[in-house]
Amino acid sequence: MKKNNTALAKLRRIHVSPRKLNLVAQQIRGLKVAKALDLLTFSRKRIALDVKKTLMSAIANAENNHGLDVDNLVVHEASVGQAFLMKRFMARAKGRGVGIRKPFSHLTIIVREQEV
Repeated sequence: MKKNNTALAKLRRIHVSPRKLNLVAQQIRGLKVAKALDLLTFSRKRIALDVKKTLMSAIANAENNHGLDVDNLVVHEASVGQAFLMKRFMARAKGRGVGIRKPFSHLTIIVREQEV
């Protein structure tokens, strides 16, 4: 019988563009969770706090729901997807209006227990 050694956490409808969120997600892919948490703690990006909370949720899911060892966890996957796009107007000179795009994103983090 094969043991399930992965756990995931999702954060949906984050008010940030997928491009900016992916910059932070790229930094933690493939790292041990302790190293990834340190990196996110001292990151200067605004969205790093939300990514850190999602990673901590994935770690808690691994420990409580699947009984995995926290010291051996690795960020197996950190994927970013586009959610929806709010479209707004802003008035400009001479009676014109320009469009403003307000993007939202989804984040999925999968942690996996690494064999010792």
